[in-house]
Amino acid sequence: MSRRQEKVNELIRDVLSEVVQREIKDPRIGFLSVTGVEVAPDLSSAKVFVSVMGDETQQKDALATLQRAKGFLRSALAQRVRTLRHIPELIFKLDTSLQKGMRVFELLEQVKREEAVRKSPVDDGGSPAPDGEAESLGSDGGEKPEATPAPMAKID
Repeated sequence: MSRRQEKVNELIRDVLSEVVQREIKDPRIGFLSVTGVEVAPDLSSAKVFVSVMGDETQQKDALATLQRAKGFLRSALAQRVRTLRHIPELIFKLDTSLQKGMRVFELLEQVKREEAVRKSPVDDGGSPAPDGEAESLGSDGGEKPEATPAPMAKID
């Protein structure tokens, strides 16, 4: 990607973020952020990645509202960006990277909690057995079976 494309990406992202936050008053937009823009090499089109907080129906409503406001957004972009001769066609895409990142974080926290539970000694109210026998004996005095690791959750 050329330096010019990178600058145009940043410029379009900043301007669209401002217009969406300040000038679009539709409540279906909700909590929407423009997370990135990728313009085509010939600057004829731009993929605009947006993140919407909420469930799937709120995300679909916000994307549909942006699609309907596409003409308004292009004209607002043209008024604010005088350096571009041609304003690219806007293509809105849902950016799910934040949700995927949150899911990975939740899974890591879950693994951390499970490991802490496995490593913490079981307090059965008795005194600790000498020479580390507490680890090999169960609460009834018999040998306790070895713990098997929990299966890993699939990340979408």
